[in-house]
Amino acid sequence: MGTPEFAVPSLDMMVKEGYDIAAVVTQPDKPKGRGNKLSMPPVKEYAVSKGIQVLQPEKVRVQEFFEKLKDLKPDLLVTAAYGRILPKDVLDIPPLGCINVHGSLLPKYRGAAPIHWSIINGDKTTGITTMFSDNGMDTGDMLLKGEIEITEDMTTGILHDKLAILGAEVLKETLLRLKEGALQRIPQADSEATYAPMMKKEVGLIDWSKSAREIHNLVRGTNPWPGAYTYYKGDKMKVWLTEVADEKQQGCVPGTILKVCSDGFHIACGKGTIDIKEVQFDCCRRMCIGDYICGHTIDEGEKLE
Repeated sequence: MGTPEFAVPSLDMMVKEGYDIAAVVTQPDKPKGRGNKLSMPPVKEYAVSKGIQVLQPEKVRVQEFFEKLKDLKPDLLVTAAYGRILPKDVLDIPPLGCINVHGSLLPKYRGAAPIHWSIINGDKTTGITTMFSDNGMDTGDMLLKGEIEITEDMTTGILHDKLAILGAEVLKETLLRLKEGALQRIPQADSEATYAPMMKKEVGLIDWSKSAREIHNLVRGTNPWPGAYTYYKGDKMKVWLTEVADEKQQGCVPGTILKVCSDGFHIACGKGTIDIKEVQFDCCRRMCIGDYICGHTIDEGEKLE
C-alpha cells in the first residue's frame, strides 16, 4: 500500500526478492498538468508494468474495500507513504500485521511531511523507521532504523530520493527478520514525539526577520514543493537556491537588498545575511541571478516583503 515515488523502491525490492504480492493498493488517479489529464500514481505505474493487481479505493473505511482486501487473504500488509490512516478492521486482516516504512527516526516527526520538516528545522541527521502500524498516526512499535546525514546543500527533493532507497533497504532487512522470527518490537516514547504536519503553500513565505540559517533551511526544505517565496515590489518571487553569507551581521532592516551581483542578491536577515542564487518570477522560468539581471533590474536598497 503506497502512492508516491517514495514507495516505489520498497515495492521494487519486494518484487525482486520474490515476495508474492497479491495486490497493490494506491490512491485514485488524479488530474495533472495544464490539460488536467488523469495521471496514475507512481506506485500504480510500477504495479501495472509488473502485471500486479491494483486497487484504488476512494475510501478505506468502507465495507466494499474491506471485503476485497479480506478475499486476498494477505499474510502481511506493507505500507509506504500510502497517505491514509488504516482502520483497525483493515489492520487486523493479515495475521502478521502491517509494517510501515516511515521517513524519519521515530518518534521524531510523526505525520505527513517528515522529510520537509527535518530540513526546515535544521536537523543534521534523519532516517527511516520500520514499524508495526496501529490506530494512531505513526504511533506503533518500532522495528528497525537506518540513518542518513543531511548535508548543508541538501534539498527535500534530494533527501526524499535517498530516503526512498534507504527505506527499501531497511524494509528488506525487516522482512528477513520477520521470516526468521527475530524482530524486536520497541514501543515509542510518546513524551519524545514531535509532529510533521502536512505542507501547505503558505509555509514557503519567507520571514526576513528570521536568521539567515533559518531562511536557508526553509528554502531547502520547501524545494521542490511547495517552494519558498517572497515579494519584490509586489511581484511574487520564488527563491530556489540560497547560501548563508554571514551568520552574525545585524543592523540592517531585514529583507533589504544590500548588493546585486552576477552570482546573487545579498539580503539582510534578522540575524546574518543570505545570498539568493536562483529565482523565478511568474513571467519567467527558473534562472540563476546572472541570467535574470541580464534582462531585468533589481534595485539595491529595496526591501523584500
